[in-house]
Order: sequence, then structure tokens, then C-alpha cells
Amino acid sequence: MSGVAPPQGECLQRYLSLLLFLVLVLGGGLLIGFATLPGAWYASLAKPSFNPPNWVFAPAWTLLYVLIAVAGWRTWLRDPAGTAMKIWGAQLVLNFLWSPTFFGAKMMGTALVIIMLLLAVIVLFIASVWTRDRLACWLFVPYAAWVAFATLLNASLLWLN
Repeated sequence: MSGVAPPQGECLQRYLSLLLFLVLVLGGGLLIGFATLPGAWYASLAKPSFNPPNWVFAPAWTLLYVLIAVAGWRTWLRDPAGTAMKIWGAQLVLNFLWSPTFFGAKMMGTALVIIMLLLAVIVLFIASVWTRDRLACWLFVPYAAWVAFATLLNASLLWLN
């Protein structure tokens, strides 16, 4: 990502690839979210005092998915088959597994293992891009913070129920 402007066709390809990342991440996340809405089961659970209201989750995840997509796109532009891109892909798989496991299958213990692995992979991604792309790194920091909070929430829900 040098300071020299790419040719016009290459520029169009870059923005189309960004659009594809946004569709994959945001579209996939929203689709999974709508397919696994919390529902009556989640409403019936005993909640910790720090449980946010339900309306917080959709805007928070929408923003996070945009950040995840942009970080993935930047990483893909730099090295599409590199280690950082593989780590990025692994976090997306784990991210997309959590809601169906927690809300769909109602397997809070398994979901806790998934989210702990997700947090570890997010931190690994941050470390892997730190020296090559600080922006991609910083785009994942709010994601890491939110998933750390969600891990605590998942563990608390498991403990209370």
C-alpha cells in the first residue's frame, strides 16, 4: 500500500474487492444473526448485572463487522495467501460458529470454548499484522475488546444457568 496511486482499472478492482469483503463479513454476520435471534430461551436465562440491553448488539456487531471486513481486505491486498490472511479467515469461521452454537443449539459450554478460541485468534491476528499494517491491527482492537466482554458474558450466563 504505497503512496503511488494505482492505475484506474486496478483501483476499481481494489474497491470491488472491498465491497466483496463487506458483503461476505457484514452480510454473513447479519444473516447468521437474523437466523439465530436470541428468542424466548435467551430471555428466560438468568443474566449478570452487566448484561447489555438487547438493542446494543445489532449496532455493535454491524460496526465491528465493517472493521473486520476492512482489516481483512487490507490484509488480502498485502498477501492473499499469507499467514495473516489465514488467521483472519480462522477468526471469521469461529465468529460465524458462535451464534448458531449459543443461540441455535443452546450449547453455552461449547459456545464458550468457541469464543475463547475466537479471542485468542483475534489477538494472534493483531500480533501478526502489527509490523506490516498498523491500521488493520487497530481495526481489530475494538473487536478484541468486545469479544473479551462477550467471553465474560458467555461464561457468566453458563455459570448462572
